[in-house]
Amino acid sequence: MSRRYHHHVYVVALSPDVLYEPRFRRANPDYVTGRPCVYVGMTGQTPDVRFDKHKAGIRANKFAQEYGLRLMPELYAVYNPMPYRGAADMEVELAIALREAGYGVWQA
Repeated sequence: MSRRYHHHVYVVALSPDVLYEPRFRRANPDYVTGRPCVYVGMTGQTPDVRFDKHKAGIRANKFAQEYGLRLMPELYAVYNPMPYRGAADMEVELAIALREAGYGVWQA
């Protein structure tokens, strides 16, 4: 019996206004001015459903709810879907890679 993978990593573009949040700034000391600010997450739902839930305040991350603008599938679609452990690892790896590229990143 083949297993169908259904976990996803996703990236939400955040408004640059998130940079006024002290916790976000402290988490991104190497942020390069002008680069995107993003939230990186993983879910057992589709990224579209999870983004809608963030915006609606359902199990939402504060930054994704208040500052989330849109999904950025160009940064994650190639990886999805995947098994749970793969998504958990990829969430961390993707956040690190984006931070190293100068992005402002929140990953919870």
